[in-house]
Amino acid sequence: MSRVLLIEDDRAVRDGVTLTLRRRGHEVEAAPTGGAGLAALDAFRPDLVLLDLMLPDLSGFEVCRRIRATQQIPIIMLTARGDDIDVVLGLEAGADDYIVKPARGEVLEARIRAVLRRAAPVDGGPDPALVPAAAESHGDLTIDRAGLLVSKHGQDLALAPSEMKLLLYLSATPGRVFSRQQLLEHVWEHSYHGDARLVDACVMRLRTKVEESTRSPKYIQTVRGFGYRFGPVQS
Repeated sequence: MSRVLLIEDDRAVRDGVTLTLRRRGHEVEAAPTGGAGLAALDAFRPDLVLLDLMLPDLSGFEVCRRIRATQQIPIIMLTARGDDIDVVLGLEAGADDYIVKPARGEVLEARIRAVLRRAAPVDGGPDPALVPAAAESHGDLTIDRAGLLVSKHGQDLALAPSEMKLLLYLSATPGRVFSRQQLLEHVWEHSYHGDARLVDACVMRLRTKVEESTRSPKYIQTVRGFGYRFGPVQS
């Protein structure tokens, strides 16, 4: 299974989540502080980070930003509340998804599996965004689906798993409008009526990387009242 780094200061929660994940076959390294979690990254080399937002030293937001500065490893936030400000700030810092504590084991497992699938998609699946193809040129943006590489002006872009999957999915059919719920279902694999904040925050982060101007986006375009589309037609 996967290697999970859990950064959580509450001992009861830390022990409970660790036991739950180990019973499901995951290898778990648990850290009680943000600093300890950051120190464990290189030694443990996790496949995914479960990150509490309320930590005694560094905030979870700061830990997330520091991880994102050097790595695009999947990050799931753990938050005691579903407060808008906590969720939005965490997603803006670079998290791929979030879970409100306490989380049932099956929910935690499902979210972990979904995030890991986004990080390592399977070529040739039914999703058109995952079908291998020659590198595509969209203006100054180049997308290599087979190699999971995106470059702008010839410079590779570092995209988090959710950002990569969102770009691949939208760009597979330029001009087609997708609702937020459709994107939640296909990119985040949330089959229920999911949280549109996941989509909006990911779009915002993606635009900062692929657009010349986030005020006048050329690639990830908003269609008011409907959702988002990928703008330029493939050349």
